[in-house]
Amino acid sequence: MTRLLQGLPPVIAEQTRLLVLGSFPGVASLRAQQYYAHPQNQFWKILSALWATDLTGMPYDRRIEAVRSLGLGIWDVYAACEREGSLDADIRAGKLNDFDRLRSQCPRLQAIAHNGGESFRHARHTRALGLPVYRLPSTSPANASWSFERKLAAWREVLGRHGLLR
Repeated sequence: MTRLLQGLPPVIAEQTRLLVLGSFPGVASLRAQQYYAHPQNQFWKILSALWATDLTGMPYDRRIEAVRSLGLGIWDVYAACEREGSLDADIRAGKLNDFDRLRSQCPRLQAIAHNGGESFRHARHTRALGLPVYRLPSTSPANASWSFERKLAAWREVLGRHGLLR
C-alpha cells in the first residue's frame, strides 16, 4: 500500500503577482523539502535566464527570497497524494490545495500559471479565482519534447505580461 505524501507549503507573499503551480513535488524535492530540487528540472535555470541571476548557484533560501521579492509565487495543485516515484502519471488519490485562501494572502495576485499538463488539468479550480490562467510547458526532465529555448520563450511571455522580467 502506498502511503499518503504531503506537499510543500506555498512560497507566496503579499506582493505575489503571478503564482506558478506545479502538480506535486517529486522525490528529490520532497527529500530536500525544496521546490524543483531535481538537478535536471529546468525551473531554476529558466528563472535564472529570465532574471539574469544565477539562482541555481544560490542557497535555496536566497532563491526563495529572490522569487518573493520579484512577485513570483510557487505552489502545487495537490496538497497530498499517493505516488511511487516522481511521475505525474502515477499520482493517485490527489487532494487539492485550498486556492480560495490566495485572495487574502496575495492581494496583488494577477494570474495563475500552471507548470505542465497535470497541473493544468485543474485549471477549472484556479479559474474560479477570476484571474487569467496560463498553461506553461513543464520544466520537468520528463518533458523532453520541448527544448530549453522553447520553454524559455513561453515562460518569458507569461512572466513579461505580469511585469516579472528584469
